[in-house]
Amino acid sequence: MHYQQVTISVEAQEQKDILIALLEHIGYEGFEEQPTGLVAFIPEEEYSEASLAEVLTPFGVEFSLQRVEQQNWNAQWESNFSPVIVEGFCTVRAGFHDMEVTTPYEIVITPKMSFGTGHHATTRLMMQRMGAMEFAGKKVLDFGTGTGILAILAHMLGATDIEAIDNDEWSYENSVENVTGNNAAEIKVKLGSLDAAEGTYDIILANINRHILLHYMSDLYDKLNPTGTVLMSGILTEDLDIIENAAEQAGFILAAREESNNWLCLLFNKKTV
Repeated sequence: MHYQQVTISVEAQEQKDILIALLEHIGYEGFEEQPTGLVAFIPEEEYSEASLAEVLTPFGVEFSLQRVEQQNWNAQWESNFSPVIVEGFCTVRAGFHDMEVTTPYEIVITPKMSFGTGHHATTRLMMQRMGAMEFAGKKVLDFGTGTGILAILAHMLGATDIEAIDNDEWSYENSVENVTGNNAAEIKVKLGSLDAAEGTYDIILANINRHILLHYMSDLYDKLNPTGTVLMSGILTEDLDIIENAAEQAGFILAAREESNNWLCLLFNKKTV
């Protein structure tokens, strides 16, 4: 399979974060942040010059295109993967990193095309909030698992029944690899969407994007136990009202909010009667 690699000239972190969210909406699957740019990838057959222009024109940024093969993308991603440290809590690194780990938790990720290495603000926000939650003995669903990083962290925090689901085949394969590599083979990794989830859950982790969260809001409510919580991210600060309103209509109540680089992480509980 071939991809279009789009290299965008942009330096401001806030602009990079917004562009990632907008490009995800039109099918871009992988991103690499550089000091003076953002590199985005999309399957060649899904690339649209008009759609790309619609996203980039308001920002007045320049970009270049390059046709790449899937394996080339993997090598590029790996060569630019650096360790991530959530201070005092968790270190995320690749197997080729030779470093001293001083945090209580360590996750080793094979960095490929799947979203969720800890670099993006949304993943870091999710991890930080998870550190303040009780996972021991809980049944957990990681919806849109990407690399499997959050499911793996839930396992390390004591969750005993974990399902990790993603509708992208590459993410599924990468999650299986990372789950095995972190001695978390008990995690059930599935290829599919929310309908592949079995039963109800104490905690649902949903680090996806606004569109998917809105589409599945009522289903997330139905999949949650009466005293359960759902942790959501992939949400821009400007989308807080629309997400909170949809969550309230579904039956949730906002319990906590975290923010970083114009991104939100929201914790919802079910309303008590």
